[in-house]
Amino acid sequence: MVLGGGGFIGGHLSKKLKENGNHVRICDIKSHEFFPHSIICDEFIHGDLTDPSVVEKIIPEHCDELYQLAADMGGAEYLFSGINDANVMSSSALINLNVARESVRKYVKKVFFSSSACVYPVFNQHDPSSPNCEESTVYPALPDSEYGWEKLFSERLYLAFHRNHNLNLRIARFHNIFGPFGTWQGGKEKVPAAMLRKVIMSGDGDEIEVWGDGQQSRSFLFIDACIDAVIKLMHSEFTGPVNIGSEEMVTINKLAEYAIGLSGKNPRIRNLKGEEFLKKYGYPCPVGVNGRNSENRLFREKVGESIDYPLIEGLTKTYHWINKQVLHSQEKIA
Repeated sequence: MVLGGGGFIGGHLSKKLKENGNHVRICDIKSHEFFPHSIICDEFIHGDLTDPSVVEKIIPEHCDELYQLAADMGGAEYLFSGINDANVMSSSALINLNVARESVRKYVKKVFFSSSACVYPVFNQHDPSSPNCEESTVYPALPDSEYGWEKLFSERLYLAFHRNHNLNLRIARFHNIFGPFGTWQGGKEKVPAAMLRKVIMSGDGDEIEVWGDGQQSRSFLFIDACIDAVIKLMHSEFTGPVNIGSEEMVTINKLAEYAIGLSGKNPRIRNLKGEEFLKKYGYPCPVGVNGRNSENRLFREKVGESIDYPLIEGLTKTYHWINKQVLHSQEKIA
């Protein structure tokens, strides 16, 4: 059972599980934008998981594995501008309350919950050169967004059901997962997709807008490595929470330079911040913390496998896929 299988990570996960010989049922409020249902699942049920009656109907008795990835989320603009906070918190919290309760009632054998690196406290991520996102540092809590607070609450919710009702649980904290067959435009896309799209649609001498001063650091994990790590965690005996991310940290300006290098073009990077950003968009620049990088020692110790995928290789694959989407969209307009 994959909840949120109509989304980016959920779609890739469902596809892999089906390829591995599992019977896969998806429930999501929307169809997958790029994958036909026939290649990612055996059953696709459209349903709003904030409705407890829907959750009751779609989770089968004694389900072997349930993957809970459904959430109201998006890229930096969607999550950090503040204008979507009520929906982000209420929808995701309702989904997780419904799923935790129903998983116990239906005797689900194993549950995976996708948390986020956004749970980590702001004060450990001031220095872009040395952020601290080790799992044990999450308390005292001070996430940088309401999305992070909701994820932290939901971690505690599932862990309470694990303690009180013997829910067999796995929790991972995702760090900026990217790749093909995901949202690449419209405001909900992640930073790599937005950067690649901007470069692809630019001409020589154009400006590529990068939010903030561009010195904020992040790590980005290619989707294939993420899915492998999720399955390995699910098959381990470790509850978590544990990070799933890359330890290859780059600045956002460096990410833009990688994208420009892949294109063979020569656009200029323009950093937009402060009053200039506020004047253009009407809200403060949503850049998040100064630095964030995955710390994977706990994963290696408890799961026994490293998480590794070179950033440039993942960007190259994603660049070629987004380039095809841009060309296709331009042909449709023409």
